[in-house]
Amino acid sequence: MTGPDANFTTEEYLVRIARLRIAMASAGLDAIFVSDPSNMSWVSGYDGWSFYVHQGVILRMEGEPVWWGRAMDATGAYRTVFMAEDASIRSYDDSFVQNPEKHPMRELAALLAELGLENARIGVEMDNYYYTASAHATLIAGLPNATFTDATGMVNWQRAVKSTQEITYMRRAARIVEAMHQRILEVAEPGLRKNQLIAEIYHTAISGADGQWGDYPAIVPMAPSGLDATAPHLTWDDRPMKTGEATFFEIAGAHRRYQCPQSRTLFLGEVPQKYRDAESAVLDAISAGLEQAKPGNQAQDIANAFNATLNKAGFEKDSRCGYAIGISYPPDWGERTISFRRGDTTVLQAGMTFHFMPALWLDDGGLEITEPILITETGHECLCSTPRELWVKS
Repeated sequence: MTGPDANFTTEEYLVRIARLRIAMASAGLDAIFVSDPSNMSWVSGYDGWSFYVHQGVILRMEGEPVWWGRAMDATGAYRTVFMAEDASIRSYDDSFVQNPEKHPMRELAALLAELGLENARIGVEMDNYYYTASAHATLIAGLPNATFTDATGMVNWQRAVKSTQEITYMRRAARIVEAMHQRILEVAEPGLRKNQLIAEIYHTAISGADGQWGDYPAIVPMAPSGLDATAPHLTWDDRPMKTGEATFFEIAGAHRRYQCPQSRTLFLGEVPQKYRDAESAVLDAISAGLEQAKPGNQAQDIANAFNATLNKAGFEKDSRCGYAIGISYPPDWGERTISFRRGDTTVLQAGMTFHFMPALWLDDGGLEITEPILITETGHECLCSTPRELWVKS
């Protein structure tokens, strides 16, 4: 029943499922219960803001995936999933929602038994935001003869190489984040209250670009100024922007849940020399890292080249400088698989997409100049054309 506004063809979902089943077989699994909403969407097409209650997709070695969730969300499943059979959408009644006396996983255990999995080896995503300790304990109690094993990341890794349609969506998201940065440059000025600037960013993000609509980003805009920008993950307040301060904007365009994050830094007023020195070092290090962004190289090659160049200029970055991106839901736009850091020996392949994130946090502010990139058959493509520099306005 592919939904009325399906993001992908049924054939693409079947290719994904076949790929995932190979991984399941390798792990000796009879089924997997997918609770991460990004993974749920990738496997089934489901798209809804319902991840605050227990839900998931059951995939066995044969047959269609089975969406399971709150009864009122079943209608949304019918609207978005690709599955053709009514039996592929199952739900629990509202008396199980946030009720300490009744846990929805009791219902899931009964459904798994009904599907012939009471004695099966079942993978669950134990280390993600949406599968709680209580959920796991209840599921084990409800299926005492089944064996549960940690399948965290199994679906995530199958998402690493993007299809042609996925890349199309990410390019559309790239156009949106370009427009967001352009709007920042147009309106940011001393005296402008930060919340007013964020309102402009959101308006541009949702309005979209090039005739394509904007979806909600998986992370809210990070836009700290001055000393707040010495920390990486502060958001905004109502204080006015000031001359003599740097503000970095870590934002993302999004289209059909596909995320394209990119950061730039704006300095209001005359730029101190240490910021110019940091800018020069970061730009050189980005260029060195991008030279290693090609198929056949390892993820750590990008990090090692970046860090070596940065260190020569007298700067250090002790955190990773990039990570895989794609389809995402709050609270994170990363795929939680590949990282650009020493020791990550993942071989880069054409179709992989990353946020190359070489941020620096100084003693009185921060500098973020980042690039979303696509690994191509011959090298890489920067998905955005946003000027790569420290922005300055008086």
